[in-house]
Amino acid sequence: MMRQVGLSQLGGPDVLELRDVAIPRPKPGEILIRMAACGLNFIDIYQRTGLYPLPLPTGLGLEGAGVVEDVGDDVTRFQPGDKVAFCLGPVGAYADYACVPEGKAVHVPDGIDLETAAAILLKGLTAEFLIQRLRPLKSGDTVLFHAAAGGVGLIACDWLAHLGVRVIGTVGSDDKAALAREHGCAETILYRTEPLVERVKDLTQGRGCVIVYDSVGADTLSASLDCAARRGLVVSFGNASGPPAAISPLELSRRGSLFLTRPTLFDYVATTAELDQAAEDLFSHVISGAIRPVIGARYSLEQAAEAHRALETRQTVGATILLPGL
Repeated sequence: MMRQVGLSQLGGPDVLELRDVAIPRPKPGEILIRMAACGLNFIDIYQRTGLYPLPLPTGLGLEGAGVVEDVGDDVTRFQPGDKVAFCLGPVGAYADYACVPEGKAVHVPDGIDLETAAAILLKGLTAEFLIQRLRPLKSGDTVLFHAAAGGVGLIACDWLAHLGVRVIGTVGSDDKAALAREHGCAETILYRTEPLVERVKDLTQGRGCVIVYDSVGADTLSASLDCAARRGLVVSFGNASGPPAAISPLELSRRGSLFLTRPTLFDYVATTAELDQAAEDLFSHVISGAIRPVIGARYSLEQAAEAHRALETRQTVGATILLPGL
């Protein structure tokens, strides 16, 4: 038997329950992972609340890292003892063990520990496609990144600064502003007390930003459109404050022939080859020191609800992980 965090009804953090279930057996093409750490992400909250529906009852968690315990028939990518990480599901990573299709896992290289791998894979792969493949950037470009001290934000700010991109980041406190600047933000804006659009216009001599990265959603999307430069791109890649309101195509033309996209990581690592390449790029930047992962908090499986509350109320910085062994 093993422990697994799951839910049988939708709702707030209190619906999460720690239960004893049988250790799964790997099916053909699957690997069984003894979990060292589980990543916590906003998609877990969206699934818990029903914004992204799951059949109930269900486990929770899409990301983690550990050691291969067993392999199913026809597995060729891994063998017992390999260090691996995954972030594309299936759900159930909040557990002592998880079974994952071998094509959705990646090798963790020497030089990266399993806690770090669990903390950065989904967030880092998100930053990778946003920066490297969504729309090319060049040194000297200016972008706006919301939640710059968050899990994706700190990785992205490191990565963008490494490329010579000027980053303006929004943050919720002076402490978060200092952390964002340590990770590459040229300027920070305290979104609770400063006028966002006016500050962005001042910092860009009225031009706006070539790309605005917005994972906040309802509270920020309209302002994000106002912060974009003529023919700029607004990337809505999350709903931390709830789903944003619909935008008429005419609004995009009125605000400067803007582009608006709502991408998901799953479409950018749709094949195992894409996943391997993206993970290799991420891990190489970590090993070189260009990206400096931040694990802001560690919780036990028993504390999963507490961890969800902290993430939802924006009390976290960097990545948050669950540790089955804690």
